[in-house]
Amino acid sequence: MNRTDRKLHALAAAADQHLLDPMAGFVDLAGIREAVEDLAKAFAPLGRVQHTVAAKACGLAPVLRYLADLGVDAEVASPGETAVAEAAGIRGPRLVLDSPAKTVAELAHALAEGTAVNADNFQELARLDDLVGDSPRSVLGLRINPQVGAGRIGDTSTATTTSKFGIPLRDNRTRVVEAFARRPWLTRLHVHVGSQGCPPELMADGVAAVHGLAEEINARAGRRQVTSLDLGGGLPVNFASEDPGPTYAEYVATLLAKVPALADGRYTFVTEFGRSLLAKNGFLVSTVEYTKVAGGRPIAVTHAGAQVAARTVLQPEHWPLRLTALDAAGRPKTGPDVAQDIAGPLCFAGDLLAKERPLPLLEPGDLVVAHDTGAYYFGAHYAYNTLPRPAVHGFTVSARGHVEFTPIRRAQSIAELVADAGGEYVGALPRA
Repeated sequence: MNRTDRKLHALAAAADQHLLDPMAGFVDLAGIREAVEDLAKAFAPLGRVQHTVAAKACGLAPVLRYLADLGVDAEVASPGETAVAEAAGIRGPRLVLDSPAKTVAELAHALAEGTAVNADNFQELARLDDLVGDSPRSVLGLRINPQVGAGRIGDTSTATTTSKFGIPLRDNRTRVVEAFARRPWLTRLHVHVGSQGCPPELMADGVAAVHGLAEEINARAGRRQVTSLDLGGGLPVNFASEDPGPTYAEYVATLLAKVPALADGRYTFVTEFGRSLLAKNGFLVSTVEYTKVAGGRPIAVTHAGAQVAARTVLQPEHWPLRLTALDAAGRPKTGPDVAQDIAGPLCFAGDLLAKERPLPLLEPGDLVVAHDTGAYYFGAHYAYNTLPRPAVHGFTVSARGHVEFTPIRRAQSIAELVADAGGEYVGALPRA
């Protein structure tokens, strides 16, 4: 059964089981398994590869555990992501720590655990000098900004001339080589040119730059000091249709066309994909609460707005979402398409999932599906108006169409919202 058919079965079952009041997220577990299989098969020509998932893409502990059981480790970028991954059973060498703002405490914890660390800058290297012993358990690397240029979306391009991430290579090549010469425990190079909007060709340019740097460092050392390359992630996703966009196989072909030596067995590799593993395997569903007409334009007010889709609401030109209209039973609505705004619940006028989107005319009680939201949309909650994080359910569908749901996260309760708002300190401030 393909992903589209699984989704249709899941939507009808979710409506029947009253899981959609007023909004919920869903994760296609079979789809994730298929994506992992595609990833492993595509990278097989490179030899030994440690695949990690970027925890920021969907840092839900059950999802990380499910991926870990499929052989996918985790890339983390904060103490919170580290704690969630460790709670999911992913720790030590199965973690890769990346962040531009690691504290001494974070670094010390990673070194004690044997977690791989990619230092972001020379000052962080100096901190590691004080923390690393004679025989560190961790694989230690350096993040390089190859300065190969930007993709289509500036905010997600991390290899520009002035990017905040990593050490700019053109500005510091000699200093980087010398940094490795002084630190025999530094054995990895990391590169990441960006995510959505960055084509595979640009990603390959970044990898080529770092591969060339590794060869230079090793020639200077007279030995294979750099033994592994962290290739980052960032393969873009096609949000316009069910087609995935560039595949892992196509990306690896692009890499090998640019740098054939990647397949010669002299380096091991790490990947850090997130959106491309998860986006197509998740969706959000919201109930239509009210409808109205303003200035001749129909408006459907739903419960899905910037709190779950901040990028889409604030930058719709870069992050459009496909939407589907369903009736209350979870069946696709019929009827002529009518241009209508799909509004969220937040108290600002621009809180729109879509503007003038052609869909069958929505009515109260109908459902709106936001596709391709398995990455970032579940985890990047925006707390404006103190709205709760929605429940998230995993699902599987049998060959006969039977759907089984498994809880991944329950909906945030009102009591939890009050606690987040400092409820325990009510009365602590002096009387005005």
